[in-house]
Amino acid sequence: MKLAVIGTGYVGLVSGVCFSDLGNEVVCVDKMSNKIEMLNRGEVPIYEPGLKELIKKNKDVGRLHFTTDLLGAVQQADIVFIAVGTPSLPDGQADLSYIEQAAEEIGKSLNGFKIIVTKSTVPVGTNEKIQEKIAMQSLFPFEIASVPEFLREGTAVQDTLLPDRIIIGTSSEMARKRLIELHKPLTDNIVVTDVRSAEMIKYASNAFLATKISFINEIANICEKVGADVDQVAFGMGQDKRIGSSFLKAGIGYGGSCFPKDTQALIQIAGQMDYDFKLLKSVVEVNRDQRFNVIKKLESILNHLQGKTIAVWGLAFKPETDDVRDAPAIEIISSLLERGAKVKAYDPIATDNFTRHFNMDGVEYCDKAHEAASDADALCILTEWKEFKDISPAIIESWLKRPNLIDGRNIYSEAELAGTELNYYSVGRPAMNKGVKERSPILLP
Repeated sequence: MKLAVIGTGYVGLVSGVCFSDLGNEVVCVDKMSNKIEMLNRGEVPIYEPGLKELIKKNKDVGRLHFTTDLLGAVQQADIVFIAVGTPSLPDGQADLSYIEQAAEEIGKSLNGFKIIVTKSTVPVGTNEKIQEKIAMQSLFPFEIASVPEFLREGTAVQDTLLPDRIIIGTSSEMARKRLIELHKPLTDNIVVTDVRSAEMIKYASNAFLATKISFINEIANICEKVGADVDQVAFGMGQDKRIGSSFLKAGIGYGGSCFPKDTQALIQIAGQMDYDFKLLKSVVEVNRDQRFNVIKKLESILNHLQGKTIAVWGLAFKPETDDVRDAPAIEIISSLLERGAKVKAYDPIATDNFTRHFNMDGVEYCDKAHEAASDADALCILTEWKEFKDISPAIIESWLKRPNLIDGRNIYSEAELAGTELNYYSVGRPAMNKGVKERSPILLP
């Protein structure tokens, strides 16, 4: 098929590239000429494993093109995907200005029948507004559909080519048939719904996964009080097929471009319908508070942070991406600076992106992990990069001025810590922690 993909962010770029790899002719469109020039040179504006190789492969065989010409891309396409950003407004609502602008320009560009598909995450009812905007600009026939994405940064190519399921929301029989045909090479698990249900499925899925993360972090905090091990608790819970083991990894909370934005948007959607989504509000609150446990543990070890040198490993919100949007490192480093600490930070990939978006005086950005840890009063691990896992705790101890390690992602085992004198603090594993104990007495009736 001939496809046009409007927007070359994570969703649009990965989707367009993968569709071309299935044999479709794809044109990816973006208004940012510097990004299009970069892509045409074979460079990739985001860090995503496997993406650069797929771009080269499909550009070389002529199936993949990049342009700023939206009109030309739409007019040659059978199906047009909208994959522009829907960032959060200050009140948590999704900003639909890019969606509305794209719909208006698509309407002006129509030259015949098209299927218009929204991949962006949008509030319930948005596709109906898109339909209205396009219809105001064109007399040509078209159909709309919602096909939400479920990509994880760092594994986005794999998630696109090997999806758990495809959700297609449409009231058009023609759109249903064409979109099933397009996605059939990816999976047989294709679920067709009405448009509003498809829009809600995306928000509900992300909100539920965020809830699992906040839940296991609350359990971890209780484990530290009562002397249980959250890793063992999570493993035991995950054996229950009704619960499952995914997203039960305790740590310092979620970040990134999806969970924070989508949970807040769903709270706003509920509020607009006069419904108080108490559970999801608590999920957001727990996630925000969880990252500050790092600060509390540092203060319990060092008494105060004024004048102390704190090393930070990990600026991206998760490994295998350079995305720093709502990364725990942002608030943790800000809090350290507010308390008078000097921060030495290192990330294998995300440092440039972090410094581009955040101007934090008092932070020394290092080129190597050992440079950040050298002569520090404590080290905080905020992202579970494999590079960090491969460094022995004994080596870390030799680099530090004081043997204090806050493992915010539980990357080290008890065996790996054996023989060290590190004051080690993880999340929800009190038996492994050295130094100040937090276990409370158990009072029986």
